[in-house]
Amino acid sequence: MRKASGMKLTNRLVAFVTLIVICAMFVIFIGGAVSFRQLGQDYLHHYLGGVVDVIDQEMADPQGSQSLARWLPKLLKASNVVSLDVSNDAGSVYQFQGLQKIDDPNILYHTEYPLTLNPGYFVSIQSVPPYTELTYSLGAMSSISLAIMIIIAGLVWGVNWLKRQLQGSELLEERGRMLLAGKLDDFAKGTDLEWPDTASLALDKLISELKDARQERSRFDTFIRTHTFLDQLTGSANRVLFDSRLQSVVQDQDNHGAVILIRIADWEELLLAKGKLVADELIQDVGMVLSNMVQRYPDSVLSRYFDAEFAIMLLQQPSKEVNQFVNQLLKGLERLTPSAPLSRENWCHIGMTYFASGERRGRIMDEADMALRSAQLQGTNSWYAFQKDVLGEDTRGSVRWRTLLDAVFSQGGPILYQQPAYLAGENVPLHRELLARINDENGVMIKASRFLPAVEQVGFHVRMDKQVISQALDLLKNGPTLDNFAINVSIESLLDKGFIRWFRDELLQTPRPVLKRLSIEVPERNLSRHIDAVRTFLKMVTGLGCRLGVDQAGRTIVSTHYIKDVNVQYIKLHRSLIREIDQRQENQLFVRSMLGACANSGVEVIAVGVENDREWQVLQQLGINGGQGRFFAPEMSVSQMSNKKRR
Repeated sequence: MRKASGMKLTNRLVAFVTLIVICAMFVIFIGGAVSFRQLGQDYLHHYLGGVVDVIDQEMADPQGSQSLARWLPKLLKASNVVSLDVSNDAGSVYQFQGLQKIDDPNILYHTEYPLTLNPGYFVSIQSVPPYTELTYSLGAMSSISLAIMIIIAGLVWGVNWLKRQLQGSELLEERGRMLLAGKLDDFAKGTDLEWPDTASLALDKLISELKDARQERSRFDTFIRTHTFLDQLTGSANRVLFDSRLQSVVQDQDNHGAVILIRIADWEELLLAKGKLVADELIQDVGMVLSNMVQRYPDSVLSRYFDAEFAIMLLQQPSKEVNQFVNQLLKGLERLTPSAPLSRENWCHIGMTYFASGERRGRIMDEADMALRSAQLQGTNSWYAFQKDVLGEDTRGSVRWRTLLDAVFSQGGPILYQQPAYLAGENVPLHRELLARINDENGVMIKASRFLPAVEQVGFHVRMDKQVISQALDLLKNGPTLDNFAINVSIESLLDKGFIRWFRDELLQTPRPVLKRLSIEVPERNLSRHIDAVRTFLKMVTGLGCRLGVDQAGRTIVSTHYIKDVNVQYIKLHRSLIREIDQRQENQLFVRSMLGACANSGVEVIAVGVENDREWQVLQQLGINGGQGRFFAPEMSVSQMSNKKRR
């Protein structure tokens, strides 16, 4: 991938211009020094040549040669000649040796001249070069100094002018860096100072079109998800989503619950008599009542199963609680006043059946339908439960759950299990998700899916999350491995101010390298509902170095706008979407839609609950970023992992 240069354009040009000017000054300086030396030597050679000509002429005259010793030393001293030797093949005829002190004989200029008027005679001269005694003189060098100062001043002015001229390109380059850093919304539109203008305007236009395309893509992805899994009239789940969730639940271990069918009698007659508007109005009213009733059960699923039939699935609820719920449901529906030809005393009927892990989905729905028909035979608004033994039911009430959870917290908190999540094509875990387990009074281990509804019922969210977070931080600091860990935190805890202060203090007391190995996961459904309330804290968590993930994505159909609002790093798809995805085209469509919503955002999409190679192959073809499930590694207690690491 091509990377942006780290050096700014202005710095490049300034460095280039400065280097060119410095090189030019250096060349001029060296050239001037060499020329000055050469001119001095040429001048000395020419001057000494004149002295030699005089000596040659005097020696050609018999009388002049006798007077050399009288006038020649004075001339030589005036000419800075250190020594002079007039000689021929027979030997030296005349010698002169100056008395001046020479510190470095290597600087002397030595030359030899033949005498043209006196063949066979040579004059050897050693003299002091004229430039050796020169020192800096302000007057003599003022012109050169002034020229250098003008060059430096011009260079400074030129560099400043160049920076001002290129300020617009610097702004455009800085904007490009911010866009590459992912800050598209903050730098979507440039300023009038950016240059070149055409590049800035083109960038503005492209970003505007990109944002429009993303919004359209988001709307299209939401449209796909809602039309695939939601009923357009009531906004509740449709039959496809309900069957998928029920199939996933019965295939997991230690699950139990109830399926409730609600049917509006003679709805077709109402449609023919009063028209679609009135019939749809009744459907919406019934859907509103049912939606309000199931709000207090977080794991429930409400679906418009057929045109005039609704289905509700309640998980991990005892039969006593389910019976109370159905009674309240019937009373709530009886408050509605249906239009004729529907009879107010006999227009709604409810059938219910219980189920446990391992049962077939089709058989469960048949039992619920048989119970519904039995209710219809009673001739009044009523409900009927299919007669069967309730398997896997936990008969604990809120008091017993509170006692059990108090005992768990007093004994050090829940037992932590872990399961790794892997990125596609990598063998090193992205992180290990920590899963809470507790032991009941008899030492039987209970999964989170069974005790979390009780935690919510008795209001122990904060205590549970504190226990898990404390154990996770201790594991990160003192554990036998340097793996990354992910923990689930409920939105209910994040809405508690006391928990927020405690969690913030714990994070601030933890070293930054440790926090970088911690991931915080929150459920998608509750995050979407309370995003304004938790946005500030979640941004603080990511600012401290923790990773932020969204769990149970796709469990309900919500908008994915939270991805940018809270800087999500990864999203985990709910296991109901992954179960038998190789046979469910609608689930594949949903996963494609989620991947499209996360495209170009850097958010990783991880599939949870991958059980076999067929599912993983389909997920890879869809473009999933990672996976987690028994296909990769089973759940293992943290203590077992520690012992394995020690061995």
